Amino acid sequence: MMTRNVETMNADLFKRVVEQLSFFPENQWAAWERFVEEKYGVVAGDMSENHFFLLIIPKIIQLHGYGDPLLDKNMPEYVQLLAQRGLFSYFSCNPANIDMEKTVQMFENGLDYIKYSIESVEDSKHKEIRGAASDFSESYRKICSLLDMKRRNGYKTVVIITMLDLNRKEQADDFKKLRAAFSGKDVYIYLKSEDQQWYRKDFHGTKSVHWSEICKHPWMSMTVKSNGEAVMCMEDFNNEIVLGDVRRESLRDIWNGAAYKQFRRDHFQCTPGLKCTEQCDMRVIGELIKREIPAA
Repeated sequence: MMTRNVETMNADLFKRVVEQLSFFPENQWAAWERFVEEKYGVVAGDMSENHFFLLIIPKIIQLHGYGDPLLDKNMPEYVQLLAQRGLFSYFSCNPANIDMEKTVQMFENGLDYIKYSIESVEDSKHKEIRGAASDFSESYRKICSLLDMKRRNGYKTVVIITMLDLNRKEQADDFKKLRAAFSGKDVYIYLKSEDQQWYRKDFHGTKSVHWSEICKHPWMSMTVKSNGEAVMCMEDFNNEIVLGDVRRESLRDIWNGAAYKQFRRDHFQCTPGLKCTEQCDMRVIGELIKREIPAA
């Protein structure tokens, strides 16, 4: 359960963070695309769970975590700021919370990706999974309206539709119906493996490269929370492993600082009591090393 304060990030702090960011040089990004194609058989034109996590997520600034980004009144301004700096913006939100005016404003400001998770084409089932305020019919109507405005105005925003694979007996049929509902529409659609199943009794695995390989967060990403604390990843919802504070430190200093170095050592050493080793589906790199190089 999340016990930290519910808040939005100070606008000046957000700008301070963004001003320290820059996009991958084109040659590095091209090298990454070649690696992904050779290693996983995923190419730039694909539309799948692994394409999304390997060729979209690495290049974007993710604007959501635990909370709906549409609740932040400054979000359209943030999207515009990222676009002006040549950075890709993305967030996921509950389709039940679609604010048409604010969403269109973000389309106008250059939002690159927006994702909506729809769990069933049946209203009653959707409410059962996502809550009483949510249903398919209203979500579908709003998304179609957004797609129509996108087409008429030439907005570049990619609208992503996912269904979470909860291992339901009717899951395959529901996803087939969802694909049919959006057939011919300008959407990126895929079935998403359920993450963080460690607490469940019916762990059913994953088809995601991201969740089946070792955790790469200590070496590939930084999560800055609303209060300015830099933590291990977005799954650290209570800020239990704080690696720095962007209110007082630069991103570069945090990334190269003592806390991050220790965090990386903890992953190599499979440090007991570490949240990453006890409350996460991802394996730490030390587990792989122990399996591949047994102790003498």
